[in-house]
Amino acid sequence: MLKLGIVGLPNVGKSTLFNALTAAGADAANYPFCTVEPNVGMVEVPDPRVDLLAEKVQPQRVLRATVQFVDIAGLVKGASEGEGLGNQFLANIRETDAVVHVVRCFDDPDVVHVMGDVDPVRDREVINLELALADLAVVEKRLEKARKAARGNDREALAELGLLERLVATLDQGQPARVVEASDDESRIMRSYNLLTSKPVVYLANVAEDDLPEGDNAHVRALRQAVQESGEHAEVIPISSKIESELAELPDEERQEFLSSLGLAEPGLHTLIRGGYRLLGLQVYFTAGEKEVRAWEIPIGAKAPEAAGVIHSDFERGFIRAETVAFADFEKLGSVKAAREQGLMRSEGKEYVVKDGDILLFRFNV
Repeated sequence: MLKLGIVGLPNVGKSTLFNALTAAGADAANYPFCTVEPNVGMVEVPDPRVDLLAEKVQPQRVLRATVQFVDIAGLVKGASEGEGLGNQFLANIRETDAVVHVVRCFDDPDVVHVMGDVDPVRDREVINLELALADLAVVEKRLEKARKAARGNDREALAELGLLERLVATLDQGQPARVVEASDDESRIMRSYNLLTSKPVVYLANVAEDDLPEGDNAHVRALRQAVQESGEHAEVIPISSKIESELAELPDEERQEFLSSLGLAEPGLHTLIRGGYRLLGLQVYFTAGEKEVRAWEIPIGAKAPEAAGVIHSDFERGFIRAETVAFADFEKLGSVKAAREQGLMRSEGKEYVVKDGDILLFRFNV
């Protein structure tokens, strides 16, 4: 399950967006620190392939992939030193897989901005600086320990030293750890630190309704340029919390008509979830039977035994083979049985790299 932490300055539309995405009804008043405890909401991943599988297979139940959104209270300047309940909020971020950084990109005199004027480039820098300073305190402690251990020729400490020194230099400049170039071994070491700024990030540019469907204005362009120049390789996704809120209140049958009237093909939630999948390099495969149709999340590039292990460790441990039908073949023929009869069900071994949308049946023995 993908776990996304929603962060940003107070009053940028964070909780309003969370409410819309999850229909969870979190408090969204127009004043700082309205959110104190993190709100948590679960959302099913929209996937028309699951709908088609369910229609054709008619299972007893359908289980989609899910995303957990965590609405973390607004951070402020000084959060790394405990300002505005900062330490508590930062701990909440550490528990997420990736960060959704909401940045205000609309002007509205009726909505208070905690820093006065609307400046998405500055706002991004404030949040990134606070996260970097919190990480810097962690890394400096590790560096001190590594230097002491390296004097005794400790191999692990010697391997860490170069990485830690580069991290300190980067974080000290207010830059995120994710821009530090690292070898595969160093990347594994860095993951063990669980740094806030090493987590993948997507920037949600909260725009006014009038700026859709293009989602382009001077604020968004300035934010995109700042992200590009930083070397973060992060996406900037325009979204309107106001539109998402209105969508959340509509019956399903009216949502598409409302989207079409705005020139939008889909809700911002769908765009955000796809962005989250890209951020973490995830894809899904399916299992389909009379009892259950289910979507399973796996890393892109995962081999068949690893995919089997997502269901149960015994499946991976005793893996024999995976009977595989490509989703396109299922869609064309209408059933796994028809695919088997047409010779389109393949028997794949341990080295098979699972493709997005594969329908799999695992054979195993323990």
